[in-house]
Amino acid sequence: MAHELKKIAVVGPVYPFKGGISHYTGLLVKALKAGHEVECISYSLQYPKILFKKEQRDYGNKTFEIKDTRFIINTANPFNWGKAAREIKKLRPDLVIVQWWHPYFAPCYAAVLSGLKGIPVFLTCHNVLPHERFPMDRLLTKSVLKKAAGCIVHSKEDEADLKAMIPAMHYRRNMHPTYNAFRLKGISREEARKELGLKAEEKVLLFFGLVRKYKGLKYLIEAAPECVKALDGVKICVVGDFGDARDEYMSLIEATGVKDSFMIRDGYVPDADVEPYFAAADLCICPYISATQSGIVQIAFGFGLPVIATDVGGLPEAVTDKKTGYIVPPGDPQALAKAITAFFTEERAGEFKENIREDEKRFSWENMVGTIEDLYKEACS
Repeated sequence: MAHELKKIAVVGPVYPFKGGISHYTGLLVKALKAGHEVECISYSLQYPKILFKKEQRDYGNKTFEIKDTRFIINTANPFNWGKAAREIKKLRPDLVIVQWWHPYFAPCYAAVLSGLKGIPVFLTCHNVLPHERFPMDRLLTKSVLKKAAGCIVHSKEDEADLKAMIPAMHYRRNMHPTYNAFRLKGISREEARKELGLKAEEKVLLFFGLVRKYKGLKYLIEAAPECVKALDGVKICVVGDFGDARDEYMSLIEATGVKDSFMIRDGYVPDADVEPYFAAADLCICPYISATQSGIVQIAFGFGLPVIATDVGGLPEAVTDKKTGYIVPPGDPQALAKAITAFFTEERAGEFKENIREDEKRFSWENMVGTIEDLYKEACS
């Protein structure tokens, strides 16, 4: 029989590291601490600068900070991995939960997990396989998966990928919990719009996050002329880091003939500056052409903000069509424009916000903790 689940070590990025998975790790640790003793293990180095040239840390929002985090794993230094495993083992956890999202971490994690023999390890799979595939990604992923006692996935697509690689894996599928920690000031829609220079009567659409081809911003841009023609006062806020692709997207916007309907904020948005964009918006748009799940959807739901997403990956599991938003085909600007127009002309905002509130339990962190506890009973007994 397994020991009672008392002490858990959680491995992954956490404040001050940037990004959604860092936010997720911090919120998971806080949720687990309500009923367990929890140790948080993070990186002394997450990515070497040759792979990630921009600043990897953001000290601006301590909401996600976990006191006494041990920053001990250097993902690029093989001489560190055995030592890191020994330090985790000294904590004598009943369970280790590791955040998994990219095969870059495979050599490091495979070595660390090999050093944790006798301690069950669960992987939280944000993506089983990466969005942008590359040679050997499946082999690298399998090298880590096979060392786990169990996995948590957030979408049917990841569930299928997991079962294809490790058919006998113990796992649970649990919806990606809501990021409700960005409401730092509790500002109103009116206050947020004033702060951003948006008009009270404008119909504000928000595309938020790193701009990557798989996120389908191109199709929102192509939908813009039809939206502007059908609706008065449309403002499309594109907020995120364009990387090297800025000129390409600015050319697409110029070609629409409705350039003035766009508001662009290029660059990383510190956690402390996220709130106004979601508080000011009427709709969050996630026009992805591929996805497993999306932290952006869960930030939006944390603000009671309806979402238009595409029928890819786990997005239709998160967004309930015509209840908490709309699901449209990927790569279809006409269908996207039609859904945006319907939301405003049919005046669905109040109804959708109420449905989002009613759906809160499905996306709660308490639900995630219960899923981990159930999986532990099954996989470790």
